[in-house]
Amino acid sequence: MIKYWKPGETLEKYIDHTLLKPGATEADIARLCDEARVYGFHSVCVNGVWVDYCRERLAGSSVRISAVVGFPLGASDPRVKAFEAAAAVEDGASEIDMVLSVGHVLQGRFGVVANDIAGVVRAVEGRAIVKVILETGLLDDTQIAEACRVAEAAGAHYVKTSTGFGPGGATEAHVRLMRASVSPTIGVKAAGGIRDGRTARQLLAAGANRLGTSAGVAILAGLPADVTPQAGSRPSDGPAADGSRSADSTAAGPEANTRY
Repeated sequence: MIKYWKPGETLEKYIDHTLLKPGATEADIARLCDEARVYGFHSVCVNGVWVDYCRERLAGSSVRISAVVGFPLGASDPRVKAFEAAAAVEDGASEIDMVLSVGHVLQGRFGVVANDIAGVVRAVEGRAIVKVILETGLLDDTQIAEACRVAEAAGAHYVKTSTGFGPGGATEAHVRLMRASVSPTIGVKAAGGIRDGRTARQLLAAGANRLGTSAGVAILAGLPADVTPQAGSRPSDGPAADGSRSADSTAAGPEANTRY
């Protein structure tokens, strides 16, 4: 069931706590999982190699595991994407964030795009939801709207703005367009460059149902840039978070300069 944010509501259950940097280590993933437990995020979003570890680390918690597929280019063979998605689910993922074939969208070959998405949906049907990443920074509004409609028709459960590795990130305009291009029962996930509470709330108010960010801890804490919450603290998510520019959850660590 798709949940819509209401002003005044806290943010944690709308956040996929994300770490997709290729240099992530087991210690980084452990910290991601532990933060997700403490702060009550909806899920952790990781590369497939870490899914099984996250399942062990998050055992007994309500935190879900989102795994990326065809990431970050979307140019994998559809059979590989389907296999990758199925493997991630077998390892413990309950949500799949797949990148569509951006080049085929740019060519207007939406039949190919639909088959690519449908293959992943079938591979995990009844076991996981599928979010389709459009990479909106590479597309015009007409292409974004059509890609959303194609994703819904192919059986996807969400459409998502960006990988965080491409040009641009989530914008209010793109979220509003995507929200208008799919049914109310289809979710919209905003991702890419979400680093403070004000931006998070603006995107949710524009129609996003989920946020992908590595800055979730700082967003909830309402911290300025380069300030990390004290270990074990659980700050409230209040109006003070609005307007602040936040660092990601490892501002002093290996992700300090990563924008996703």
